[in-house]
Amino acid sequence: MPVGRTRSVALLGLAGSIVEVEADISSQLPAFVIVGLPDAALSQARDRVRSAATNAGCPLPQRRVTVNLSPASLPKQGSAFDLAIAVACLAAAGLVDATSAADVVHLGELGLDGRVRPVAGVLPAVLAASRAGHRRIMVPAANADEAALVTGVEVIAVGSLLEAALRHGGRFDEQGLERYTAAPIEAAGGDAMPGGCPVEPPRDLADVSGHRAIVESMLVAAAGGHHVFLEGPPGAGKTMLASRLPGILPELGTEEALEVASLRSLAGLPPARRLDLRPPFEAPHHTATAASMVGGGSRVIRPGAAPRATHGVLFLDEAPEFPAAVLDSLRQPLESGTVSIHRAGAVAVFPARFQLVLASNPCPCGAEPTECTCPPNARRRYQARLSGPLRDRVDVRMWVPRITTPPVAASGSGDEPARGAPAALTSELARARVAEARAAAASRLAGTPWRTNADMTGPWLRGAGGLHPGGRATESLDRALERGTITMRGYDRVLKVAWTVADLDGASAPTADHVARALFFRQGVPQ
Repeated sequence: MPVGRTRSVALLGLAGSIVEVEADISSQLPAFVIVGLPDAALSQARDRVRSAATNAGCPLPQRRVTVNLSPASLPKQGSAFDLAIAVACLAAAGLVDATSAADVVHLGELGLDGRVRPVAGVLPAVLAASRAGHRRIMVPAANADEAALVTGVEVIAVGSLLEAALRHGGRFDEQGLERYTAAPIEAAGGDAMPGGCPVEPPRDLADVSGHRAIVESMLVAAAGGHHVFLEGPPGAGKTMLASRLPGILPELGTEEALEVASLRSLAGLPPARRLDLRPPFEAPHHTATAASMVGGGSRVIRPGAAPRATHGVLFLDEAPEFPAAVLDSLRQPLESGTVSIHRAGAVAVFPARFQLVLASNPCPCGAEPTECTCPPNARRRYQARLSGPLRDRVDVRMWVPRITTPPVAASGSGDEPARGAPAALTSELARARVAEARAAAASRLAGTPWRTNADMTGPWLRGAGGLHPGGRATESLDRALERGTITMRGYDRVLKVAWTVADLDGASAPTADHVARALFFRQGVPQ
């Protein structure tokens, strides 16, 4: 009999490689052998495939079946190869059209009854197949909406192995199709990934009472892509401010939205029925481990909260309560924009270009400095939980005081602000200002690898980029560097924030006022 061939996709991080699945049926004692560096879950496919084929009504011959996954040197993990292995075996047995099977990329796990079950990572696998030039992809029916997010490919959704065999020209009893229904997609278990609940609509910035300077700092952070540290007593509004940051960020582009959706798919989270252009918002609990923060897993490497926040916001509430190892694990992705997870046989790389928002109480008791009863040593120990190198990577640091008087008094009707009260900045207006500032930055940075001010490197900004204002504009910043109140990295970051402030004001270059405001945002002077 000829060798049956088809294709599947092996994922390592977000990168996918096409795997050719070959099946040979020989006249020897019945056996089922899989070669080509499969992991334990993939090695067990031999039992799933034979039982599924029998129970689906398209049994394999009782002979020796040898399946090869090529290239053999590439590690292959998980059960998503089941469908490809079964179709290749049916093609080798002459039960389906070999040409049709070889022309389609197959993804899906098989149940013992012949059902095709959904798998995690379908979206990045379909993207990898599309980029490799393949245009027909067969996926589980439950993953059809997710796979359809990729344009330019024909998605063939099947609920069972019998349906897949019929699609490839197999001659079997079609009445058996009635007993199969699409299996629902459930969120992955383990430490992996919270967030299977429906996404709430973005909250409006106008809900924030007072804190005009803090709101302005959040606007600057959104416009330049800068990281933020908010410090203040409980109830001051730190969480409220952080949760409104995604609502003032510009919508994602198609490629960015696909990358975010791919990371969710790899994490095992239920996919959306349409491409979500809203920036993601991740807020892990302070009991999170380093693996749940950056990603990990001994069998299947999944992205953590930091990669899932790519193109969005990673919010760490009560930041000093996080273990030091977890906080320090963010230092490398903050600089490089990627997370590399090393295992004995492979290295998985995930994107991790997010905006970090840290929120902290000033001390263990959380009271205002004038009311604090904590000993000085306790305050110092508490604040030292955020390491100096991590703090130095944060561009905007603001003290958030507790509101003691209503900033807007109610009118007689109780529904409208009193006469003379300043109108609150809404998320819609703020997002428009952010979009204009980002457009100005993108125009200035055209021809470079960067699109936001926070992305620029210090040496380029001060050197080849020619963006150092110089002269009297940076006098206050130069003095701060001389006094040692900021580091050289901090110097560069203040310049980046100054450019963002200038973009928001519509200025062609930062002035002394813009630099002073940027330095104010950096030093976190109490309001």
